[in-house]
Amino acid sequence: MAKKVSKRLRLAQSKVELKAYSPSEALSLLKETATAKFIESAEAHVRLGIDPKYADQQLRTTVALPKGTGMTVKVAVIARGEKVAEAAAAGADISGSEELIDEISKGMLDFDLLIATPDMMPQVAKLGKLLGPRGLMPSPKGGTVTFDLATAIAEFKGGKIEFRADRTGIVHILFGKVNFSVEDLLANLKSLQEVVDRNRPSGAKGRYWISLYVSSTMGPAIEVDISSLRDLKFGETT
Repeated sequence: MAKKVSKRLRLAQSKVELKAYSPSEALSLLKETATAKFIESAEAHVRLGIDPKYADQQLRTTVALPKGTGMTVKVAVIARGEKVAEAAAAGADISGSEELIDEISKGMLDFDLLIATPDMMPQVAKLGKLLGPRGLMPSPKGGTVTFDLATAIAEFKGGKIEFRADRTGIVHILFGKVNFSVEDLLANLKSLQEVVDRNRPSGAKGRYWISLYVSSTMGPAIEVDISSLRDLKFGETT
């Protein structure tokens, strides 16, 4: 049976034309079609011309969103010795060593991001089956395996987020909240585009960007003109 579309969503969908909008038009429309009774997130869905089953066509990296995410990030840190106290002093919500690994292994997942120091990774690796499917496994590429805990904690709490292309070559990422201004959403989206381009996998051949859509959490998909976004200079609002 086809899923019933709500009257609210049908009305929002009716405002979206089947075309690629300029970045600022798309983001204005995203805000206009965000009609849920809560402050929705702004989402970007990027289809790339890659096949992540090949090692040289995988994309996993981080982006520092200049205007932040609009969300509170609960950070846990697994470290050893003085580094545990250093993490707590730097703003980690949870910090510990072997005892924290034990708690997590028993199902304690009350955090949004897990950072680990390199010397703890052999033990953290045992949590792979639990953390991996949830996207919580620390990784050097994601900036979550480091001895520089203060910097990592500050960056991730300030708007840095990790993302990766899924098995079909699509990146799904939250880049703000619908109560952000169009200018702030655009600054974040532009930063995302630049990072995706800078980290083009070496094995990616032919057309790299296939499509880019934005939407609010409960809103319709809106296509963005990728060329216009790429051509945009920081501070412009095209």
